[in-house]
Amino acid sequence: MTTIPDSHRDLLGAQVATLATIGGDGRPQLSELWFLTEGDTVRLSLNTARQKTRNLRRNRACTLLILDLANPYRYLEIRGDAEIEPDPDYSFADKLGAKYNADLRERDQPGDSRVIVTIRPARVRAWG
Repeated sequence: MTTIPDSHRDLLGAQVATLATIGGDGRPQLSELWFLTEGDTVRLSLNTARQKTRNLRRNRACTLLILDLANPYRYLEIRGDAEIEPDPDYSFADKLGAKYNADLRERDQPGDSRVIVTIRPARVRAWG
């Protein structure tokens, strides 16, 4: 596993990141989302009804881009393959929601479910 350089580790505390997945037509799909990190591992809570989740189930390749809002010429790009596991009791969703003072259940429709998406860096590019 590739590691995040110390020079850009502060970006792991950012509020949002951009997730790039590959759609069924082969084109990229980008989504802004919330995330948590543990060391060099990034974890997301995704609703299973969303396109990005369907994309990752079809093709696990993804990229997470974290932009330094104070200096948009500085960023961290993390490429990897998504590992997807169910979150039936919302235990991870609750942990993520606590970072943002939000209850993710309120964002889901009746019958929706959530998964935990783990991205371990296969390639990291730090710029700026």
